[in-house]
This record gives sequence, C-alpha cells and structure tokens, in this order.
Amino acid sequence: MRKLLLCVVLLGICLIPLSVSGLSDKQETAVAEENGVKAVDYASAPSYPAYISKMTTMDGVTYVTVDYIQFLQGAEADRVFRQQEPDAGMDEAPDGYYILNEEKKAYTLPVAADAQVLMQIYNRSGSWDDADIVENEPISIGKLRSLFSGDNEEQMANFPYYVTVADGKIVRIVQQFVP
Repeated sequence: MRKLLLCVVLLGICLIPLSVSGLSDKQETAVAEENGVKAVDYASAPSYPAYISKMTTMDGVTYVTVDYIQFLQGAEADRVFRQQEPDAGMDEAPDGYYILNEEKKAYTLPVAADAQVLMQIYNRSGSWDDADIVENEPISIGKLRSLFSGDNEEQMANFPYYVTVADGKIVRIVQQFVP
C-alpha cells in the first residue's frame, strides 16, 4: 500500500511541470506571483528611440551604449525641421522624418540574455551593396554585437533603434529603417 501511495505521489510531482507549461500568459503571471516571483510584461515596457554607439561584453553580459533621440515623423517632423534648419531651402523634412538629438549623452545598459532583436537592413553578405530590406528580421544579440565591429560599425551606428528597457535591462532592440 505504501509503495502504491509513494508511486502516485511521485507521479503527481512529475506531472506538475507538464501542467504548468500549458498555462496561458495570464496564468503564468498568476503562478509566478503566487510563488513570490515578480512577473514582467515586456510588451508594455517603454521603448525609446536611440542611436547605438557601441556594444561590449564583460563577464558574459552584453552592454549597449545608447544616445536617446527624438525620431519625429509627419507634420511634427516638418515643423521641427523648419525650426531647426531655417536655411535649408525646404519646407518639409526630407523623407518625412527628422531626428533631433539636442542632448548628446551616452548611457550604457546591460542587455537581457533573451533580448529580442529585430532588424530591417544590414550587411548579411559582407557587402553593403547587397543589403536588402527584410522587415523585422529576428537576429541574436550576438549577431548584432558582431555587426557593431569592423567595417560595419559606422554604418550600423547611423541607424536609429527603438530600445525597450525593463527592470534596468534592454529586452528588445528594433532597428528603424531610414531611406
């Protein structure tokens, strides 16, 4: 009888991970909160436009140095463009956007190990002449780090990115395509 009871208890313990893996996001959050773990909803974390100037790795952690910017589009971009560039001889921001970087200040933040990176255009073949646009193409943080080195570094630093920060770490980087 004891052996049967022990087998039933062990079987129940073994099945717990299977039942938790089938939970929805809301249920996972509830389970995490019940267990005293703070659940983070990365989808609702704030995202900021920024330039990335460099990427480094120390003690297995990747760090990104960013300079926050204002990425303006449409009528707002046109208004600020006319204000900032009165002698440009144009009434509208070129290509419908304008980047304002009044306070050039670098911040270095750690990147979460499972951070999501979505690219629009980059050097896939070794030649920027072959680069084509692939909307929101996922790449690893390691791949992005490799793009911020050598011949690609200056080109990659010229693109604006949307950086999402949660719990003091970068959890998502999305490259903004600019013509």
